[in-house]
Amino acid sequence: MIFRHFLLSKNLKQTKFIFNNFRPLEENLRLNFTHANLFGDHLVKFRFLCGGLSVNNVRTYCSGKDGEGSNEWTEDIDYLDESGKFLYRGKGIRSVEPGIDDHVMVGGVKRPFLNASAVAKIVEIVKRWRWGPDMETQLDKLQFVPNMVHVTQALKVVGDGEASLSLFRWAKRQTWYAPSDECYATLFDTLNGSRDFDGIQAMFDELILDSEKSGISSTFSSYNKVIQYLAKAEKLEVSFCCYKKIQESNCKIDTQTYNCLITLFLNKGLPYKAFEIYESMELAGCSLDGSTYELMIPSLAKSGRLDAASKLFQEMKAKGLRPGYAIFAALVDSMGKAGRLDTSMKVYMEMQGFGLRPSATMFVSLIDSFVKAGKLETALKLWDEMKKAGFRPNYGLYTMIVESHAKSGKLEIAMSVFSDMEKAGFLPTPSTYSCLLEMHAATGQVDFAMKLYNSMTNAGLRPGLSTYTSLLTLLAKKKLVDLAAKVLLEMKAMGYSVDVSASDVLMVYIKDASVDLALRWLRFMGSSGIRTNNFIVRQLFESCMKSGLYESARPLLETYVNSAAKVDLILYTSILAHLVRCQEEDNEKHLMLILSATRHKAHTFMCGLFTGPEQRKQPVLSFVREFFQGIDYEMEEGAAKYFVNVLLNYLVLMGQINRARCVWKVAYENKLFPKAIVFDQHIAWSLDVRNLSVGAALIAVVHTLHRFRKRMLYYGVVPRRIKLVTGPTLKIVIAQMLSSVESPFEVSKVVLRAPGDSVLEWFKKPIVQQFLLNEIPSRADILMHKLNTLFPSSAPELRSLSPPKALISGRAV
Repeated sequence: MIFRHFLLSKNLKQTKFIFNNFRPLEENLRLNFTHANLFGDHLVKFRFLCGGLSVNNVRTYCSGKDGEGSNEWTEDIDYLDESGKFLYRGKGIRSVEPGIDDHVMVGGVKRPFLNASAVAKIVEIVKRWRWGPDMETQLDKLQFVPNMVHVTQALKVVGDGEASLSLFRWAKRQTWYAPSDECYATLFDTLNGSRDFDGIQAMFDELILDSEKSGISSTFSSYNKVIQYLAKAEKLEVSFCCYKKIQESNCKIDTQTYNCLITLFLNKGLPYKAFEIYESMELAGCSLDGSTYELMIPSLAKSGRLDAASKLFQEMKAKGLRPGYAIFAALVDSMGKAGRLDTSMKVYMEMQGFGLRPSATMFVSLIDSFVKAGKLETALKLWDEMKKAGFRPNYGLYTMIVESHAKSGKLEIAMSVFSDMEKAGFLPTPSTYSCLLEMHAATGQVDFAMKLYNSMTNAGLRPGLSTYTSLLTLLAKKKLVDLAAKVLLEMKAMGYSVDVSASDVLMVYIKDASVDLALRWLRFMGSSGIRTNNFIVRQLFESCMKSGLYESARPLLETYVNSAAKVDLILYTSILAHLVRCQEEDNEKHLMLILSATRHKAHTFMCGLFTGPEQRKQPVLSFVREFFQGIDYEMEEGAAKYFVNVLLNYLVLMGQINRARCVWKVAYENKLFPKAIVFDQHIAWSLDVRNLSVGAALIAVVHTLHRFRKRMLYYGVVPRRIKLVTGPTLKIVIAQMLSSVESPFEVSKVVLRAPGDSVLEWFKKPIVQQFLLNEIPSRADILMHKLNTLFPSSAPELRSLSPPKALISGRAV
């Protein structure tokens, strides 16, 4: 190298001195002097300095081309020192033809170019020219024939992506080019280092074409590098496309490549695509390594494919591979969330057997799973383990433990953990306070509930609507009206709408039959500007009616009516039923005023029913028919039946038998009781009064027997038997009424029956005719006394559309 330096610098004196002093290294200089073109240019000058050679001598080439004479030089060269003293005589180094010969001639011996020298020359040219025609011209002038080994080694040294690609393109155009897996792999390494992923994709396409032409694609491993580099660069679509092309080429894909693809899809949030890659991996028979298991088991577990995750977990252990913490954490968490608590706990214990320490996150996951499954004892054990392991429970975990135990009714444990939570410096959320407060309220613990409520408000937290509702309900049930009023006003000050909550408290008092407290609460609501709804006003009105507080009931009804609420026929009938039962004159006055306050059309009808024909200006029967024509039977059929039953009770007690018969007749005409009377030709006639009140049943019996009498006496139709179906309650009442006129009806379990002939003879008696026509004989007071004694009470508390049972069964007043 020193010699070459001085030769190039044309310092002939120094060059000759060095040559004479380094004669023992002559052979080495010859072998390492690879720059044949430089050597050829300076060979004559060198020989002239060394002596024994004329400058007019002509070179001949080893190949014999373009040269004259023999292919070998025959003259010897004398090597002299600076003083001209003879040193050595031998044959010189001869040049070769560029691009054709693969050796140099050292004397008479052919010496091949060293690979290192060839690679160094290629690298020198590429680094100097980098790309373009100049570089290719210099490569074409190489004094040796390169091969793919030279190119590959040069690519490893060059390192520059653009220059490497230029060298590769030049090599592909040479006749000696052959596809090389190592060459492509080196190129992909270089392009990846320079982040030239477009270049990688382009080279991949060239690799596919080369492999198809050469037919040796299955031996190429550089395919895998392409996918790995693209996957690590998160080039999802490109890497997957290359993966598919490799599959189509039937090339073998290695485990690392599969792992890179799986990792890419998992990182992109596409677990099911990653599972598809994994399934392809299994079908290809590619063995799984530790990284594959570490990737797949957590992913399968988190996506809910627990059986597949468990299978891989067992397979991994069977291969002697040690599962990492991520696998245990994923299995414990996923199994717990899926409700497989036994499996989750088993994996947790197994992890500890491997010497791995549970993390705080794992403890939280386990505790959460057992809490949600209702297994609070196990959750508490894990809670204690967590604290013993040195982990400090966080805010969310405290909240979970407190609320779960509170909701399950374990208030002592909940309060104990709640106290620890406060000592740990955590401020409980409104949700935690509310949960504890509501559970204490549900169990009726007023003191604890109020203590929590005060603690919550003192902490500056705003109780929720459900919390206020629970607390107010508790205070209402405990009849703490003043305290409930205080809490309600605080609730209003918090900005909540309190109308509904106040009404709920009012309903608690109404359902508890605490009418005095309900009225007191209603007065508080009025003084505080809190309104309630018409339904609750009606409920309170009816409660007052049941309790006999008629003076308090009337203002409520007036409020109800004045608020545009409509009094329906059922409500009016219930008030009339109270009047029927009433035995005190003062209460009757209040009830009449209440009936008047309803402003219902039934009250107008009642007033007109008791006036004379001059004031009504029409007969009673027409008047009754007109009223019943105004009823919407599709909507109010049940209410109309209820009204008829109570009205007939009232009319019978008032002694208005004719009016009562008119009401019954019109009700039957309007098919309110369509199955009451049945004519079975000459076999049997029957009357069914089981669905009627006592008054209605008595009037129905009298009116129907009168109809039977007319049929039998005037038309001569006599049935074999006549039945009065009464049921067990009305049986005695009707039997006693008929016994006063010596009827032939025999009393059985629920029926009064008599032969038709006997009834016909009975109908012929004058007293019976007078009885049926309401021309009561002088002993009629006996009959009316029995009616008053046996008359039932009504039941206004029933709100069904069917006639209330109390009106059917009845009880004596």
